[in-house]
Amino acid sequence: MNRAEAPALDLRLMNAGAVLLLAVFLGSVALAATRWVSNRSAFALQGITVQGDVGHANVPTVRAHVVSRVAGSFFSIDLAKTRSVLETMPWVRHAVVHRDFPNRLRVQLQEHQVAAYWGDANEPRLLNTFGEVFDANVGEVEIDDLPRLNGPLGQSAAVLAAYRALSPQFAAMDLTIENLELTSQGSWRVGLSGGASIEVGRGDLDEVQARTRHFLKTLTRVLARYQRPVGALESADLRHENGYAIRLRGISTLAAVAPTH
Repeated sequence: MNRAEAPALDLRLMNAGAVLLLAVFLGSVALAATRWVSNRSAFALQGITVQGDVGHANVPTVRAHVVSRVAGSFFSIDLAKTRSVLETMPWVRHAVVHRDFPNRLRVQLQEHQVAAYWGDANEPRLLNTFGEVFDANVGEVEIDDLPRLNGPLGQSAAVLAAYRALSPQFAAMDLTIENLELTSQGSWRVGLSGGASIEVGRGDLDEVQARTRHFLKTLTRVLARYQRPVGALESADLRHENGYAIRLRGISTLAAVAPTH
């Protein structure tokens, strides 16, 4: 480097340093101004507009939940944290939070839609239409005659799918599924509203449906043979390789029924 180039390099470095210092200064001023503006009373949150599903999470409940757990003004409030807080409410499945200038929040809620009771009858939980288990006050459920489903951890969606597939098959025989359980051993068990218990056995949904379909198809002939109504069904075991075992009220014998083609 010659002597003529050295002053030019020094000048460029000085200019770059000055620009950097100016940028830092302007950034600090902007940050201070933003903080000053955000702390003005005009931007303090004054209310929350709640839209969507509000059957259980009404406006006062939502407001109390947010105010007690999330702090900040219109500019500084953490929307992601606010959404997470709202989704901890018992009936809220999903929440979307927006700012409404200058001092309000707008919340869009999606509530759980109940499809069934889940788990042990002594400690009931709820199952939504997506097959997700959630905790809420079961006394607030407004649907009568919900089925009770049960199964291993992580299998709630599969159990709900099985209920939806099997329920119409039984309904065609004027039978209603009251309980459906997938045991820890992978076996399916159906409880009917009349008190009958059906051991369906293991298998994927297609196998379980086929086994149930055959049972119900031949059940009418079995009932006619013993001159019993469908309500006389007490229990059935479909786990036999070449048929099923059935017990009818008023009939003391256990009949083994072979498949018919």
